[in-house]
Amino acid sequence: MKLLTKSFAILATFGLALSATAAEKNIVETAKAAGSFNTLLAAAEAAGLVDALSDKDATLTVFAPTDEAFAKLPEGTVASLLKPENKEKLAAILTYHVVPAEVMAVDVKPGDVATLNGKKLTITVTDGTVMVNKATVVKTDIVATNGVIHVVDSVIIPE
Repeated sequence: MKLLTKSFAILATFGLALSATAAEKNIVETAKAAGSFNTLLAAAEAAGLVDALSDKDATLTVFAPTDEAFAKLPEGTVASLLKPENKEKLAAILTYHVVPAEVMAVDVKPGDVATLNGKKLTITVTDGTVMVNKATVVKTDIVATNGVIHVVDSVIIPE
């Protein structure tokens, strides 16, 4: 447990500068301002999730893949997912990245956590590296008015 707390404390320092400036914006606005979540935002729009992620009454934690994380997917995957006929599949993938509660880095515990998708993510720590399923958390605690963003280096695909 000490290792997890220490790991997230170290990662949290990377997010402090962004969190101080992001507290006036919702999750979508915060992601847009960061400039490294363009694919995620396009996907959220295609899946019809922008309003849910902007909801001022929501309290969410988003494990947000960067543009580079989406680029790791096999060629053509993102373009295919953005098609209207794949809206439900895309929504299922994106909601798998969202926990319906605000969980700051210091509050994260190893184990399974329920997502908006209805399936569970598994949080683990190995040699000080925090993982969400097979994605590595690379930045934490980017605070928004309706929750928090933790940046991951891979898109997390539900089984």
